[in-house]
Amino acid sequence: MLYGISKLISPELIKVLMEMGHGDEIVLADGNFPAMSHGATVIRADGHGMVPLLEEILKLFPLDAYVEKPAALMQVVQGDTVETPIWDQFVSIFRQHTSLTEPFEHLDRFAFYERARKACAVVATGEGAQYANIILKKGVITE
Repeated sequence: MLYGISKLISPELIKVLMEMGHGDEIVLADGNFPAMSHGATVIRADGHGMVPLLEEILKLFPLDAYVEKPAALMQVVQGDTVETPIWDQFVSIFRQHTSLTEPFEHLDRFAFYERARKACAVVATGEGAQYANIILKKGVITE
């Protein structure tokens, strides 16, 4: 453990976050996401919810300021009646930790899966909310 690093951030996760460069992406996946078949590197975060993990990552991780939308969400599949209140929580977290007002690109399910396959890692959480998957694009460290 280290001072200032949340216990939600595992050694494996901090290593990947530090190794990522500008423009690299990481997927934070809910408990239903097929992480093992969509990521070369899968980091287990079982038992952790998406909201607290996202909040802790955004304290450490700059988002790409050179793209309009440095985060992507998986769209609700057409005809699915699932509500996505967790997205409101994501917006709140982004407002606390960034200056972005509309940071999210919305990708259909299969476009999201394709992009996830190219990410540096997939963090498989225990999040039970549906459509709680998010892709983050790393920015430049300026300090």
